[in-house]
Amino acid sequence: MTMTNAEPEPQENGEEELNKAIEELKDVLHEETLGTGGEAGSFASNPELVMSIPVEVQIVLGSAEMPVSQLMALKKGSTVSLNRRVGEPVEIVVNGRRIARGEITLVEDDPSRFGVKLTEIAGRASAQ
Repeated sequence: MTMTNAEPEPQENGEEELNKAIEELKDVLHEETLGTGGEAGSFASNPELVMSIPVEVQIVLGSAEMPVSQLMALKKGSTVSLNRRVGEPVEIVVNGRRIARGEITLVEDDPSRFGVKLTEIAGRASAQ
């Protein structure tokens, strides 16, 4: 899967960049829907049907590999080192498929919650 780098823009354009990324994701979903064959007509006539389908979105911070013996030795307070470093992008996965990368941020409205700012979107060629 090829990822394209989003060009850095000033902070003011962050919302515009996010809206552009959302539109690109909609285009990718639309292309996949039309590529499914005979059902395309029913989806095209009722886009709300497709847009209301729930999807599972995961933000992957990293992973670790260890032998079962080490896994069984874990206890409360143990630390598991991940394969990513602080500041590296996290992966955004939808229904098991990586569609973007981003950086962890605090939600403006609620600083006690984390969010993800999209920094890279999967290219259209990789979505097919």
